[in-house]
Amino acid sequence: MGRQRIFSGVQPTGNLHLGNYLGAIRNWVEIQDQFDNYFCVVDLHAITVPHKSEMLAQDTYKTAASYLACGIDLQYSTIFVQSHVSAHSELAWLLNCITPLNWLTDMIQFKEKALKQGENVGVGLLDYPVLMAADILLYQADKVPVGEDQKQHLELTRDIVDRFNHQFGKGSKVLKLPDPLIRKEGARVMSLTDGTKKMSKSDPSELSRINILDSPEEITKKIKRCKTDPVKGLVFDDPERPECNNLLTLYMLLSGKTKEEVATECADMGWGQFKPLLTETAINALKPIQDKYQDVMNEKGYLESVLREGRQKASEIANQTLKQVKAALGYSMP
Repeated sequence: MGRQRIFSGVQPTGNLHLGNYLGAIRNWVEIQDQFDNYFCVVDLHAITVPHKSEMLAQDTYKTAASYLACGIDLQYSTIFVQSHVSAHSELAWLLNCITPLNWLTDMIQFKEKALKQGENVGVGLLDYPVLMAADILLYQADKVPVGEDQKQHLELTRDIVDRFNHQFGKGSKVLKLPDPLIRKEGARVMSLTDGTKKMSKSDPSELSRINILDSPEEITKKIKRCKTDPVKGLVFDDPERPECNNLLTLYMLLSGKTKEEVATECADMGWGQFKPLLTETAINALKPIQDKYQDVMNEKGYLESVLREGRQKASEIANQTLKQVKAALGYSMP
C-alpha cells in the first residue's frame, strides 16, 4: 500500500512570514518523509485581491525558493506552480457548476475581505474556495495541512466531494474525501501589533509580522516595538493577555522548547528581559533558512528545473483526475 498523499500551498504575495512558516511550512517539513507530498505556489489565488502584476512572477519564484530553503526535500515532495498546470482552472469551472452559491457567500473570509474591498470586490474572491477545492481534489489528497482559518474552506471541499460523488459517481467515488491535518501548536500565529488578529501579509503595517527573510536589524526593530502589556511575569493562555500568549508561543516554537519549559523559564521575566531573548532566538532560527534561500536564488537554473519537473509530475496526476471528472459529468473524451 502506497503512502498517503498531502497537498498544500501558499500564495506568492509579499514575503513569507513566521505565520506561514510556523503555521504551515515547518509542519510540511517535519512530516514530509511520511507522505507523498505536492506543495504548490498558488499564484491563481494571488489575483483574487488587487496585486502588482510586475511582481507576480518574481514573488512566485521567491516563494518556491523559500519552500526549498525551509527544508522541503525533493526526495519526498513535489514543488510546482499552480498556473503551470491548467487542470486547476478547468476543474474549478466544472466544480463551480455544481457548487451552490450560498455555500460561498457563507464563507467567513469572503465576508471579511469583501468588507475591505467594498464595491470593487471581484468574483474571484467569492469563488476562490472552489479553486482551492480543485487544487486539493486534482491530486486525490488524503490529508491537507491547514491553519484554523482554512478549516471552513476544507469543509466546503468535503461538501463538494460528497455532492459530486452522489450526483455523478454512479456508485463509485470519483473524488477522494480529504481530511485536515492541523498542527496543535502554532497553527494560528498572531500579529505583533494586535494579539487578537492573525499575522498576515495583507496587514498594511510591516511591524505586524516578522518575514522569514528579515534582516537581524529588522527583526530587532519589530520585536522591540511589538505590542505588550504592563504586567510583570509571562504566562500562556491568559485571555486578558493575547500578546503575551502569542510572543511566548513564538519563542517556544522558534527555540524548540516545550510549553512547560518556556512557562518555567519566563514566569518571572519582564518584557525588557524577554524581548532580547526572543529577538536572539528568532534571528538564530531564521539564519539557516536565509542562507539556503540565497543559495537557491543564486542558482536560477536549478530553481527553474525544480519547477519544470514539478509541473510535469503534477500534470500527470491532475490530468488523470480531470479526465475522470469530465467522464463522470458526461463529456465526450478526445
